Amino acid sequence: MDIASRKIEFVQKFLKLEDADSLSKLEDLLKEETSADNIPKRLTKEDLNKRIDQSESDFLNGKFKTTEQLLEKFQ
Repeated sequence: MDIASRKIEFVQKFLKLEDADSLSKLEDLLKEETSADNIPKRLTKEDLNKRIDQSESDFLNGKFKTTEQLLEKFQ
């Protein structure tokens, strides 16, 4: 199911809500998800290069998981 279909389905269920508690919980969740704190910040070139250096170092030191390991974990 694509994102547009999921949104429509969510809104349809949302409109049928009659419980004030459930509505409040969803409002709180929406506020939390759309707050400025949840918006990812852009990385500077220096920060990006530091991440790249750290990732390369981790790889050389064996600190990584294979595709197979990740698939096992999430299946």
